[in-house]
Amino acid sequence: MELKRVVVTGLGAITPLGNSVEELWKNLVDGVSGAAPITRFDATNFKTKFACEVKNYNSNDYFDRKEARKLDMFAQFAMIAAEQAVQDSGIDSEDIDHDEVGVIWGAGIGGIQTFSDEIKGFVKNEENPRFNPFFIPKMIADIAAGHISMKYGFRGPNFNTVSACASATNAIGDAFNLIRLGKATAFITGGSEAAICEAGIGGFNSMQALSTRNDDEKTASRPFDKGRDGFVMGEGGASLILEEYEHAVKRGATIYCEVVGSGMTADAHHLTAPHPDGLGAKNVMKAALKDNDIKPEQIDYINVHGTSTPRGDIAETLAIKEVFGEHAYKLNISSTKSMTGHLLGAAGAVESIACILAIRNNIVPPTINHFEDDPEIDPKLNMTYHKAEEREVNIALSNTFGFGGHNASIVFKAI
Repeated sequence: MELKRVVVTGLGAITPLGNSVEELWKNLVDGVSGAAPITRFDATNFKTKFACEVKNYNSNDYFDRKEARKLDMFAQFAMIAAEQAVQDSGIDSEDIDHDEVGVIWGAGIGGIQTFSDEIKGFVKNEENPRFNPFFIPKMIADIAAGHISMKYGFRGPNFNTVSACASATNAIGDAFNLIRLGKATAFITGGSEAAICEAGIGGFNSMQALSTRNDDEKTASRPFDKGRDGFVMGEGGASLILEEYEHAVKRGATIYCEVVGSGMTADAHHLTAPHPDGLGAKNVMKAALKDNDIKPEQIDYINVHGTSTPRGDIAETLAIKEVFGEHAYKLNISSTKSMTGHLLGAAGAVESIACILAIRNNIVPPTINHFEDDPEIDPKLNMTYHKAEEREVNIALSNTFGFGGHNASIVFKAI
């Protein structure tokens, strides 16, 4: 069977670095940190008092009050990012067969704020239990894909991927595979998350997963730095329109790049810790390259998972060295989580956009907040520290890894 080619024809984003793709990219290239004291709730008594929130967000700017009541913030972010991508691509025209367009979305947690609010309300009034009729449809992670499809009338395959921090990359990979198999013409895909709430921050604090650098939040996300002490929570959403190449050409769509590979593996090792030798990361990168017979030396840029956790960063660099050999020292590597924070289930979508725009602009965004080399991380690797770097980027790889040992990689190529 001859597989169809798949291209990206639309982008959308609402992130801690800006509420549009243009703002996001400018701030990534400029090396801006999105971290600041938490405003979503009173974090005075929490170990971590800062996060990378979406700035100046008011749901009334995007939804009428009645509609907003039905949507947890993670679904609001999904709808906003998807709308931007749809408008960018023009995929919602009358000439498009809506039976051939699907939605595959990623969210690692879903409506955790809604769940938390409803349980708090129940505990305050246990003798007369009352729940919001929108409680369940606001909370469930799949609802974002449902809302997007209902808004545009897209009746193709529709589901949500839930694989922790690999969720959005899994969603993009599934969309890619279904298009090239001829199961659909196009997909709205991506991911969103909104876990900056008491339960989200408190839960990750209890795992000692978050940075507690409260006196210097702007530099708290320190991927690969010796002093890193955990990740910084982020929130937001990002969306890509994936489309069959001939279909996109026929309708005159703007093509950003081609999707040429995806990989999905499991560590099968530990609940939260990566395999110490980076086995799952190694296997998923190899799978993504093998998908389209891409040679390791063809990769110009890797947007790494790079969360700023002690063990995770080491394991990923070991995997890169094993997969790429001597070429590992010739490519650029960067962790944009040093700026956006970790958007959990939405991370892969935001970082895919970083890869796509690196290809479009021949600029690699930096890894900021590097102060001291970690002796366990090879200093000869080019982590693109401090400043963006201009170079030709023809093929870029994005890695995401999640609790439970979920690994997903996606490969983009200039066209």
